This record gives sequence, C-alpha cells and structure tokens, in this order.
Amino acid sequence: MLNQLYPYQARDLDILFERLEHADEQYRLLYQLPTGGGKTRIFSEIANRYNRQFGKKVMVLTHREELCSQTSLTLKSLGIRNKVINSQVKQLAARERYACFVAMVETLKNRMESGIINTDDVGLVIIDEAHHNSFHKLLGKFKRAAIIGVTATPFSSDINLPMNKHYRELVVGESIGNLIAEGYLARPSTWRYDVELNTLQTGISGDFTVATSDALYSSPAMLELLQHAYQTHAKNKKTLIFNNGIFTSKAVLARFRDAGYPIRHLDNHTPPAERAEILQWFKRTKSAILTSVSILTTGFDEPTVQTVILNRATTSLTLYHQMIGRGARRLPQKKTFNIIDLGNNTERFGEWQTPIDWQEVFERPEAYHEALHSKTEFEAHHLTGELRLHFPNTLQLSFDVQEAHQRAVANQLKSKIVIRDAIRQHALMCADNSDNVTEALALTELLDKEIAWRVKQYAKCLGRVTKNYTEWLQDDYKARLNILVAKIMNRRALHRLAG
Repeated sequence: MLNQLYPYQARDLDILFERLEHADEQYRLLYQLPTGGGKTRIFSEIANRYNRQFGKKVMVLTHREELCSQTSLTLKSLGIRNKVINSQVKQLAARERYACFVAMVETLKNRMESGIINTDDVGLVIIDEAHHNSFHKLLGKFKRAAIIGVTATPFSSDINLPMNKHYRELVVGESIGNLIAEGYLARPSTWRYDVELNTLQTGISGDFTVATSDALYSSPAMLELLQHAYQTHAKNKKTLIFNNGIFTSKAVLARFRDAGYPIRHLDNHTPPAERAEILQWFKRTKSAILTSVSILTTGFDEPTVQTVILNRATTSLTLYHQMIGRGARRLPQKKTFNIIDLGNNTERFGEWQTPIDWQEVFERPEAYHEALHSKTEFEAHHLTGELRLHFPNTLQLSFDVQEAHQRAVANQLKSKIVIRDAIRQHALMCADNSDNVTEALALTELLDKEIAWRVKQYAKCLGRVTKNYTEWLQDDYKARLNILVAKIMNRRALHRLAG
C-alpha cells in the first residue's frame, strides 16, 4: 500500500469527492495542482473511493504510454483491479471484472468503435494532463459519467478552446509557494541570461518553430553560453537540458562530450530499449547530464535532478511549468535546485513559484492570454521629447555605453568606470535642471527606462552575465545616482551661501 496522503492531498480529495457525491451525470470538474504535488496519487484515490462507494467503473485517460503504466501501477498499489487499454487489447472477457480502465485517447477511440469498451458502464472519467485538447472529442461518448480533469496549468494554449468551455468549475489545489514552504517541493535558485530572440518565429501551434530555434540555439555563441552557464551554476550536478529541436540537442551532446562531461541524448525517436538504458544510466550516474527534446516533460520522475536548463524559449505556460517541475522533487538530502533560463522564459511567465490566480485564468482566459502575449522584448531605445522637456539646460542627454567601454578597454582601465561615468552624467543632468535637492531627486525618477537601457548595454559589453546581476546593477545604479545628486546639490547650496 502507498503511504498516507499528505494533509493538503486529503483536503483536496474530500473537496473533489464532495462535488462528485452531489454531481449529476456528465458533471465536469477541473482540478489544478502543481507538478510534483501528487496528482496521480490523488486521482487514483478518487477512483478507489468512487468505485467502492458507487460500484461503477472508472476510466482514466492519458496522452502518453508512460503515464498509462505509471497510473496503472499506482491504482494497483491501492488494490484497484485495473486494465490498461493498449494496442494489444483486442477483446475483454465478461468474466474479467475490472473496476478501472486506463487508456490513451486514440487507442480508446479505436476500441470504442470496435465495441470492446461499453461506455455506459463507466460512471467517472478522470483525465490526466487535461489541458491537452485531444481529450475533448471523446468526452461526449460517456453519456452517464461525471468527468474530472486534472492539470498543473488550467490554461489552454489554444485561446479558441478555453478550459471553461469544457469544464463547469475549477478546484484549485495547494500553490507552489506553499508546497515549497511546507517542505514538499525543493526551493529553486533561478539564473537568467539575456538572449536576443528576434530571429525566432512562431508556428501554427503558437510556439516558436523548431527550425528557427535550431538555427539560434545550435549556433557557436549559444552553445558557448550554455556551457558557460552550466560550468558556472551546475557543474557536477545532475542536470536536465531541454531543447526545442533534435539538431540542437545533438549539438549540445557533441559540445559537452568534447568537453569531457558525462552526457546522453534522448528524443521521441529513441528506441524504447535504448531509452530505458539511458534513463537507468542517468539515474545511477551522480553528475549525469541528459539533453532531450519533447520527451521528458511528462511521465518522467527522477527526484535526484539538481539543475534544469531551459535551453529554449517557449510561449507555452504549461511547458514552462512541466520543464521546471522535473527538478522540483524534494529529497531528504535535496532541499534546493537550480533553474538556468536561456530563453527569457522567466520574463514571459514570471518566476516559477510566483502565485498565479488560477480562478481568474479559468474564468477570463482571453485576458490572461492577451497579457501573456503582450510581453515583448526590450523596446527600441530613444529619448522621448517629453523627457527632454524636463532637462532644458542639458545639451547632451545620451551616453554611449559601448563606446565608453571600448575606450576603457583601450586604456586598460576597469570596466566599472563606464557605469561611474554614466551615473555622473545623469547626476549632472538632474542637478543642472533643478533649484533644490528635492527637485533633482524627483528628476532621477524619470530616468528609469534610460537607466535600464544603459545597464543592459553595459551587461552586453561584459558578456555572459546573468539577469540577476543586471537587475542588481540597475538597483545599485539608482542608489548611487541618488547619493551623487544629493552631494552635488548640497555642495552647490554651500557655494551659494559662501558667495
């Protein structure tokens, strides 16, 4: 038997089952719980309790063969006699009294058409990874069944097929933040690198195409950045690298293998036997690196993963959470893990552990979709006419960071003098256009975008620096600017008094 449910799992189970007890036929409920929270454990217990209380059969739908096997094993551990409906199942004998079936969508569709499965006997349908739209075409076949969809991200990537179109209500489980605080998930440290994504194009699915992703991420510069990021933040740690294209993943394999690191590659064309061997190697090898494409985001659970590298950009919130979730499993000797983001995904979706109002997303998916896709790269830099009006006594408002950096390098000076000179120029701008320190400090507030631009240019000059460091530079720039402005204004006030 499995261990006892965690308190939050028992609470959610009671809530879900209470809904079922009062549900009519074809009642549709959606349940959200983060990756690593134990969704399979909870819906297996729902199936167990439902079968015992109502004596009706349960159908669990998944979209991957691996998920079918995992779900079947979990059900068996609870004492539930179940049958996986796969391509080998040609008929079901009447004497085989299964309480539960587990099936993939296409396989079940074929078995239903051939008459092997009688949907009238099914009282409850549970859909794992319910955000996938492939399930909806089958739901109408279960005329007498209530339906529970389970997902970590109740948000459809296709805005024309929102989740609230197929489910009546949403039950939200424990948040990522609380699961971390209560010791159920590992705490992340996120390292972000600023990557220019203007060469990427989106395809029919709405995500970035494999072709344009391969062109960017297999380039020497990106492979060098990946290796640098790994060596800086993940060296000798068990690491998963997620890519968008097979070409990129194999380029990563070659790069790291040539550097002497233990690394293997997996994609959806890897034969099952070889895949099993690679996963066993990854499990038992302490500092193993596994680079992959489209295969380890679901149905894969290796708690010893210490670092997840997003060596790709994605517009899919679900994929973002699935990738990071592979490293979030908590162990007695593993309380933290690393996220290395090489696709500006954190800027697009927010920190993985940042709370999301899933009820709001479920009820108003169009607004969330619009907000998600309105986030763009840093705007082209220019000083607005309105900003210039606040600095009439200054002729030169701009500061060429790259030229200043080149000058410093040529003169064998430390690069930090570039930031020093940029701050000094901004401080004089504020002082020259103010009568007192209060006015001067107020002008510094108008320079936020210009400061962000200068810091970004400076970071590019330095090379491979994280966004964490860039943000610290920006905060430090503002603090030093305010101090210098106050010094200049106080000095000028003293000179006026002395004169």
